[in-house]
Amino acid sequence: MSPDRNQKRTRTAIPWRTKLVVTALAATLLAGPGVAQAVPKAAPAPREQVAAATITWTLERASNPTQDQQSAYNLITAAMNAAVARYNNVSDLGKSITVRYDPSVPTADGNINGTIRFGNRGYMTERTALHEIAHTIGVGTSSGWSRLGGSGTWTGAQATALVRQFDGSAAKLSTGGGHFWPYGLNYENEMSGTAADRHVQIVAAMVRDGL
Repeated sequence: MSPDRNQKRTRTAIPWRTKLVVTALAATLLAGPGVAQAVPKAAPAPREQVAAATITWTLERASNPTQDQQSAYNLITAAMNAAVARYNNVSDLGKSITVRYDPSVPTADGNINGTIRFGNRGYMTERTALHEIAHTIGVGTSSGWSRLGGSGTWTGAQATALVRQFDGSAAKLSTGGGHFWPYGLNYENEMSGTAADRHVQIVAAMVRDGL
């Protein structure tokens, strides 16, 4: 039965403000991903970090160096830059070091007061610089060295565990004359990239032991 053509249809008028709200809401739903998004949480506050210590060094120079002095300065600078870079890359040890060229020194020496003297050009090498930096940190020069290494064998747990990690469960660090071995870099023929890195790691472990 068809509707009476004369029958009027009644429609409820929608206020124009309501139309705008409905239209905007529909557009938002169509454009969105279809899932309500939570408000992002605020990023956690960064944790406070303590900066690692570093080794720094300065070279005492004559105001008007002779050719001999300038030649020595160049060799010492190359050796110290390489050694300090290795210490800072491999460890978090800190020390402020003053370096001097002193021709009266037969080889080179380092003191716990933070001074290193180079005399003989044959010792102006990275190997020697690494070795002497260890003396400024306490190897052979500190009360901790006497306490932990005075028996002829290093007794600190951390450095002992490290050398055993390198060389096997029976390995030990021998001490004597203010030096240690293996990895003490006491002679030029001991030098290699691996030995140099292990030297620094062992010195750092000795410091943790109480050097």
